[in-house]
Amino acid sequence: MATPAPISALGDLFGNAVSAIIALAGIALFIMLLTGGVGYITSGGEPKAVEGAKNKITYAIGGLLLILVSYLILVVIEAVTGAPVTEFHIVVPTP
Repeated sequence: MATPAPISALGDLFGNAVSAIIALAGIALFIMLLTGGVGYITSGGEPKAVEGAKNKITYAIGGLLLILVSYLILVVIEAVTGAPVTEFHIVVPTP
């Protein structure tokens, strides 16, 4: 029988999950920019299609800015307070 993972392993799991989510957000950004650009090029001047493609590109860039500003806020909090908020550690009390 395998031994269960210790509670301290949750910090690594959470850190890996955040890294994976950020990578997936980058991939989603690239796909949205690509499909928005292709939609804009192939719209043929149709106002609804052009507007939809512009909106997709705008939302993709807005999402990127939201992610970057969120991380920037964490870095500023870390610099001001000295608390390592960008590192994930779970402290397990010893009996």
